[in-house]
Amino acid sequence: MEKESIINQDSEEESIINTNYIKEKERDFKKLMLMYNSALKEIETKIQIISDEFQMLYSYNPIEHIKTRIKSPESIVKKLKKKGYPITYNSLVNNLNDIAGIRIICSFIPDIYKMVEMFDKSTDINIIEKKDYIKNPKESGYSSYHLIVSVPVSFASGIMDVKAEIQIRTIAMDFWASLEHKIKYKYSEELPKSVQKELKECSKMANNLDRKMSKLGGNLIEEFEQDMAYNKKNKEPKALKAGHVPFNFKKIIENL
Repeated sequence: MEKESIINQDSEEESIINTNYIKEKERDFKKLMLMYNSALKEIETKIQIISDEFQMLYSYNPIEHIKTRIKSPESIVKKLKKKGYPITYNSLVNNLNDIAGIRIICSFIPDIYKMVEMFDKSTDINIIEKKDYIKNPKESGYSSYHLIVSVPVSFASGIMDVKAEIQIRTIAMDFWASLEHKIKYKYSEELPKSVQKELKECSKMANNLDRKMSKLGGNLIEEFEQDMAYNKKNKEPKALKAGHVPFNFKKIIENL
């Protein structure tokens, strides 16, 4: 009876230790998620301001929409295991660059490189790495432009540089990537060769569609770039010059 009591006591102590450990790790994880969520907000705000500027000052906006996401704990552990890294918080921060992710969906292929150029010129977003999967698609057929960046985030304890991944792609690229991701979940192991082949064919079709649409939208893109060059040279956007009424605003006035 005494032995059973000791065993129960040891079990209870072990349970308390494990509970405290889990709670402590949960606090650590919440701090990390706060850090990455804050970085996403910083980047998303900057992109949204650029998008608002395009909308207000130009007759063309290359940004269709923006998506953000934070990797789930399960996805983080899975990726650390896959890459052979220790399952620790230091390992997570040092080895994974895509815990925080933001996706910019553009209208045409040239818009993607225009966005990359803007990030290059940014003084408060530091580009760590670039991967051009448009000129060099993955074996699966995946196309997109990836940037690994760091952004300074202000906390009460000080400023931290937090890493995030930015994916820039067209609507067609996003359509293909989203459905390919869903199809992969149907199979527990590697995709069958026949499915891989079909996905590659679909990727080629999406790529051809993108290039045709970019060609059709060439005049819009050219006019947009001319307006941007004018604004940069004259330090005053056409839309703000005296007597100039933006096209959208004209339509609103006419409909009153």
